[in-house]
Amino acid sequence: MKNKQITHSASSFSLSRIEKKKVKKKTKTSKKKKIWLFTLAIVLIAGLGSYVFRKELLIFGFNNVVAPTIEHTLDGSYVPLENNENAEAPGLQPTADNKDRPFSILLLGTDQRGKENGLSDSIIYTVIRPVDHKVLFVSIPRDSYAEIIGAEKVKGARKETKINAAHSYGGPQMSVDTVKNLLNAPIEYYATINFNGLVGVTDALGGVELPITKVIENKSPDHEKLRIEPNKPIYSGAEALMYVRYREDSDFKRTERQRIFLKSALERMKRVDNILNIQKIIEIAGSNFQTNMKSDFILDLAKRVILEGGTPEITSHMLQGEGRRKDQWYYMLDENDVKRTHELIEIWLNPDSTDTDLSAASADDAA
Repeated sequence: MKNKQITHSASSFSLSRIEKKKVKKKTKTSKKKKIWLFTLAIVLIAGLGSYVFRKELLIFGFNNVVAPTIEHTLDGSYVPLENNENAEAPGLQPTADNKDRPFSILLLGTDQRGKENGLSDSIIYTVIRPVDHKVLFVSIPRDSYAEIIGAEKVKGARKETKINAAHSYGGPQMSVDTVKNLLNAPIEYYATINFNGLVGVTDALGGVELPITKVIENKSPDHEKLRIEPNKPIYSGAEALMYVRYREDSDFKRTERQRIFLKSALERMKRVDNILNIQKIIEIAGSNFQTNMKSDFILDLAKRVILEGGTPEITSHMLQGEGRRKDQWYYMLDENDVKRTHELIEIWLNPDSTDTDLSAASADDAA
């Protein structure tokens, strides 16, 4: 009887110890589970917060970190025009009362080397409507036959020739005057970047996405060698430059590629790492970029167009015409299309134009 009791006590003691281990193990598992769930909840809340407030966080960072560091660099790129009554008129300077109005910019991509002005390889008349968050790109083929305004003041300059010669004769001023005359439309601002700057800025953005589905390659012995492989997720600055300069298909396709690149670069700029890296991007542009837009205007525009509303809705139009040989090969513009383009620009610059008006005017054009 005594032995049985001892055996029973030992057995009870043994079971109790096992049960304690089980309880302890269960407690540890429960604690681990709670910690894991708590961590997951924090991650989800943080992720949701960064998603919901992403725009606000970007704008806060832009205003308080980015803008103060690049304002001085942008001031160094400011080069006013001599004869630009539109941008210099007090009533058209951006103020609290008129900063929402539509305005025009002439975008120029040049092959400038050293102190030479260089030809304008890319000419895009742009209308920005800040309130509607819409942009109009009017591409002007570089070989368009046009009257060059101010050519008589430059020794050896031709009065009528390819429009890209205007920049080589007289820089942004002559380009602005010539395009204003061609389109019979105001140009308030201009911005030029040479192709060295384009390569550097694109690389600083981490490259760009481009819809290249087959090999792009120059085959003519008269053209510089270039080859771009298709279906790459990201293209470098050098590849992007080849993409916008390739011209062995048509002027229409070439100007279309320029617009695609601009849209892709805008998309890329919205990335958080690029917003925080914008000081480096602006510094790389450096002497390769000049404009008559003042730094506070550029910063406000960047914040409103890129950050506050996402990538703007883009409508594109290219001046129509046909190739013809005179003393050399030119792109002869269709007078009716030039007139229609003038009317299109008038509607886009009118602050009272509605979405219906813009859609109707741009019915034949695609982004």
